[in-house]
Amino acid sequence: MQTIEAIQTRRAVKHFDASQRFSDEQINELFSLAMLSPTAFNIQNWRFVNISDPELRKQIRAAAWDQSQVTDASLFIVICADLKSWEKHPERYWANADHAVQDFILPLIDQYYRGKDQVQRDEAMRSSGIAAQTLMLAAKTMGYDSCPMDGFDFEQVAQLINLPEDHVIALCLAIGKSIQAANPRGGQLDSDEVIINNRFV
Repeated sequence: MQTIEAIQTRRAVKHFDASQRFSDEQINELFSLAMLSPTAFNIQNWRFVNISDPELRKQIRAAAWDQSQVTDASLFIVICADLKSWEKHPERYWANADHAVQDFILPLIDQYYRGKDQVQRDEAMRSSGIAAQTLMLAAKTMGYDSCPMDGFDFEQVAQLINLPEDHVIALCLAIGKSIQAANPRGGQLDSDEVIINNRFV
């Protein structure tokens, strides 16, 4: 499947074949592709919690208003971000760059994030959203469906996965084989409303 077709046909589905399972190779491929997602300053702040424990899935389902995709999808991922990745040995992110590049960009990373909690959180959400879309399009290209989710109790899920204090949950993502076609698109806004030329009037 071509990328454009994957974008056009990707839909959020709610009903998955609970008997379908991914091979380790497929799981590794999906996460490898997700890890190619861009991040500012290459800080790679996304973290993907692959929920494979059936009992934990049931607990998360209870915290997600009993939505069946939590337990029935082949993969259920809690997409998080490390808010402090920018200061955790940032030289790792530029280990393959020339020393001149490292000397320039490492202090810049510190200046950009230090003492700016909102910037750190905004960056976490941007990175996580891009990674989620990468996963959804990769899954669609491989013939699978997905459902991005924010319909859950974030605090409860954070406790269930033992989320570190300096991390944040952005969303959850269910991936698998749909057993029910998605509903027709609810309605698309006119392009004149969402595409602005140069500036708002």
